[in-house]
Amino acid sequence: MKLTRAIVLRHLLRSGVPLPDRLSCWAMTAPGVELLTIEELARLGLATGASEPGGVEFTATAAELATALLWLRTANRVTVRLAEFRATSFAELEKQAKRVTWADIVAPGGAVHFRVTSKKSKLYHQDGIAERLERSVLAVMPDVTAIRAPSVAEELEQDVTALPDVQRVIVRVFRDQFTLSADAAGALLYLRGWRQAVAKAPLRETLAATLLAASGWTDDGIPQGPLVDPFCGSGTIAIEAALLARRMAPGRHRRFAAELWPGLAGSSEARSAIWSAARADAAALELPSSPVQISGHDRDAGAITAALSNAERAGVAADVEFSRQSLSELAAASGEGWLVTNPPYGARIGERTALRDLYATLGRVLQERRPRWHLTMLSADRMLDAQLRLPLHDTLRTTNGGIPVRVVSSAE
Repeated sequence: MKLTRAIVLRHLLRSGVPLPDRLSCWAMTAPGVELLTIEELARLGLATGASEPGGVEFTATAAELATALLWLRTANRVTVRLAEFRATSFAELEKQAKRVTWADIVAPGGAVHFRVTSKKSKLYHQDGIAERLERSVLAVMPDVTAIRAPSVAEELEQDVTALPDVQRVIVRVFRDQFTLSADAAGALLYLRGWRQAVAKAPLRETLAATLLAASGWTDDGIPQGPLVDPFCGSGTIAIEAALLARRMAPGRHRRFAAELWPGLAGSSEARSAIWSAARADAAALELPSSPVQISGHDRDAGAITAALSNAERAGVAADVEFSRQSLSELAAASGEGWLVTNPPYGARIGERTALRDLYATLGRVLQERRPRWHLTMLSADRMLDAQLRLPLHDTLRTTNGGIPVRVVSSAE
């Protein structure tokens, strides 16, 4: 009987042999966003597997991994499976860890950080597990630095325009089963490299991309009409929309941990060629300008200043019109369009009762001035939603800064 590809891949992972031609990858998402990420991966031509709250499995070649990292908009991180094994003692853990080909993902003279979680397992002391794994790396690569403090590792990853200083390995232990995965991204993928100026309660770029994907604004990547965010803050939703409209890869201005992996693609020359080709292909797809009008408004002058600066760094300053304007000043429009926004809600910036009038105004403005426009927004409070007096439906549920939120859209 012939082994299936999945079984062969699992065997390779457990045996600790060098990285195979097809990598077992995991796209980490915010909870509730998995289906949107599956759709993204499918558009990139990548085969997806199992999914669970917070992530989606997919397989990729080295070139496809580069493409995924450059193009994924809704994922927070991409990891590559290194090994799976069972261990119930530290001695057994060290024995198994010595079989992992650490030199495939840690460059000579580099640094490594193990992020460990353990549940329902005999080995539950996370620092103890990390220490044994560090020993296994240093045994074969004595010039590597092991960094224990998560804060140090994260601080070294903030410059997304430079190659990461630390290779993170994510270790998940559940019922004595160890899963070791190398972080292929480095800094989290929401760090696109252009947002330096922020306004009050900033929205992560990945969540902005989630709102846009859930809104139905694009069909096969093509925007279907004008878009406005009347509470734009530092411009994240509008800028993400412009990047999407112009087919600009969200990761084109940043670097990734996988670019340093010695075991990826067989040689440094081949690895460099893969990344150069991926970036060149992405650049070739870019449109010179947005085919639709995109605008963002905010009553706070500082927010608009921040939005303009961010749009300039993102390369879309000419594609988004930002202006200081209150919601009540939103002009009428007779055609079809999309209003995608993250309005203030009481759980984050004040008492919700003070926001009732704001939500009532939003609903009235849409009905009276833009009756054919579609609304998609982030919401944390059904009471505030009701003030809109519009038929709404929940598109998905996720979190924003640890707060449970819903993506809601106006009914068709």
